[in-house]
Amino acid sequence: MSSNSKLKICVVGLGSMGFGMAHSLLRGGFDVSGCDVNAEAVARFVAAGGRGAASPDDAARGADVLISVVVNERQTDEVLFGENGAAAQMAKGGTVLSSATMSPDAARRFSTRSEALGLGYIDAPISGGAVRAAAGELTIMASGAPAAFVHARPVLDCIAANVYELGDKAGTGAAFKIVNQLLAGAHIAAACEAITFAKAMDLDIAKVYEVITASAGNSWMFENRVPHILEGDYAPRSAVDIFTKDLGIVTDIGRGLKFPTPIASMALQMFVMTAAAGMGRDDDASVARMIAGLAGLELPGMARPTDAEI
Repeated sequence: MSSNSKLKICVVGLGSMGFGMAHSLLRGGFDVSGCDVNAEAVARFVAAGGRGAASPDDAARGADVLISVVVNERQTDEVLFGENGAAAQMAKGGTVLSSATMSPDAARRFSTRSEALGLGYIDAPISGGAVRAAAGELTIMASGAPAAFVHARPVLDCIAANVYELGDKAGTGAAFKIVNQLLAGAHIAAACEAITFAKAMDLDIAKVYEVITASAGNSWMFENRVPHILEGDYAPRSAVDIFTKDLGIVTDIGRGLKFPTPIASMALQMFVMTAAAGMGRDDDASVARMIAGLAGLELPGMARPTDAEI
């Protein structure tokens, strides 16, 4: 029997990232419980060998490590400290890994509240996408007390290929993630603009993808997101609404620091426009559909607008 089986792990949020993390932990021999507002996600997790729960407090009862993989600060607050909050049900001396993208100030507040309950707290935002989550190869930008890292080390090693320990206070990990999200959002917006621009010039966009991914203009986001556009597949791996939130945090922090963020601000408006067009819950590559709609272009999976619609 794996020594990991002695650790009880709770994962709250079984979306594309959380499910991959929870499944990696199951493969690693951990005793894993999980919950999600989506009953189908919980059923899928149970089918994979996990223990399902109806609420965060049920899932976290006696847990040594809790991983919160929800969308934002508000959901994190509800999961940890709300009416059915998980934190109060964890094992004494347990550790919270909080993976939602949020402001550094919010991460510090959650750390203080967790420590008041006798829990360790690691500010642990993640990057890498659903594929790397499923493979246990995420990048984690983490900060927190050294003792919390020692306690959570087996879990971190199971879900991540790279764990960057960025400081002994919560908030630093969140700040690193916000820098990442500035770049990620700007790169997605630029990739969507570029491939739609190519379409406007009547280029073969599949060939454009082939050439650009072998050229200096390539980016990880171009290489990862443009296939969604080529396939006309806008099922959400990462939704437009994620970047309206994350780039909003970037611009809020910039405003507070009196630091200009013109590129992030322009990218934010592109995501807001896409959400306003009814695609907020669709894949973030939908920015290309928004641009194509404005330009009267037809990308895969789109119907060309009629004269009446224009």
